[in-house]
Amino acid sequence: MHHVLARITVKPEAADAARGLFEELVKHTRQEEGCISYDLYQQSAAPHIFTTVEVWKDAAAADHHMTTPHIGAALTAAGPLFDGMPDIQSYDRLM
Repeated sequence: MHHVLARITVKPEAADAARGLFEELVKHTRQEEGCISYDLYQQSAAPHIFTTVEVWKDAAAADHHMTTPHIGAALTAAGPLFDGMPDIQSYDRLM
C-alpha cells in the first residue's frame, strides 16, 4: 500500500469555501479504483489548514489520482484560495 499525507493551507478568510470544495473532492476520490481510504481533516486551532490522509493500492494509483478530472477541477477552483503550495508527501508505513 502507498500512503500520502497532504497539508493544504488556504487564506484564513477562505476556510469555509475551501472546506466545501475539499469535501466534494473526497466524495469523488473515494470512488477511484485503487483508493483504499481518503480522509479529510481540518485543524482545530487553525481552521484554514487542511490535511488529507490517503491510502492507495500502490504508487501508480496515487499518481493516477493526480491526473483525474475532479482533481483538476478542484485545483482550479481552490487555487486562488491557497496560501502557498500544498505540501504532499508519500510515506512507507513502518508499524
